[in-house]
Amino acid sequence: MTTKIWRTIIIDDEELARQRLKRLLGVYDHLDIIAEAANGAEGLQQIEKHQPDLIFLDVEMPVLNGFEMLSQLKKQPKVIFTTAYDQYAVKAFEEESIDYLLKPVEAERLEKSIQKLQQHQGATELQIPFELLADKLKIKREIKTLTIKIGDRILLIKLAEITFIEAEDKYVFLNTADGKRHLTDFTITALQEKLPDTFLRISRSTIINTDLIKEIRKSFNGTLVFLMTDTTGSKCSSSRGYTQALKEIFDI
Repeated sequence: MTTKIWRTIIIDDEELARQRLKRLLGVYDHLDIIAEAANGAEGLQQIEKHQPDLIFLDVEMPVLNGFEMLSQLKKQPKVIFTTAYDQYAVKAFEEESIDYLLKPVEAERLEKSIQKLQQHQGATELQIPFELLADKLKIKREIKTLTIKIGDRILLIKLAEITFIEAEDKYVFLNTADGKRHLTDFTITALQEKLPDTFLRISRSTIINTDLIKEIRKSFNGTLVFLMTDTTGSKCSSSRGYTQALKEIFDI
């Protein structure tokens, strides 16, 4: 069987850790390191650009941690985690048959990971149980940003700046406090599941940021109109199916 060449990206916020791993991986002719990234946002950008077969991924990183980054990928490469968690905590990875490297990475342990990788050469993608692993490792997964892709750039939109989200036909837009609209790849349902409780769905097509409500008005048809604090003074209307629950939430 022909040896597969694994196009590889290293994603870690510690430069020394990246350099060490690159040095150790240099002895493996079938691993081609095509890029590296210093945080989850850069990692997303590099993965979108290069479409690697394999990533070495740190768990705790600024901007987006490893799990948050993976959850935003449309196509997931094979993953070998690198982590500073102790042996007891990191057993969670073993229990889910996902490989990991404990920092500082040692050559002997890396060899075992590479052998395991070769066993997956013809297999389908590994399925990462993000929620289960995050819970076992007690990693806080509360997101603070959403990513927006514009060409080869990835913008990070802070949740605190998103006034409301609306779906129009097949498109979903993030509306920010400065009056701008940003097209996102997420569906409205996916965003409802991903966002914190401060974001509230008021209709099939609209989610609002309750922290940015200026005023609530009752409409003539019994629904509610939410006046938002953005620069354009946006008005978001509830649908009848959501109105009763909203009235209870806001004690109206």
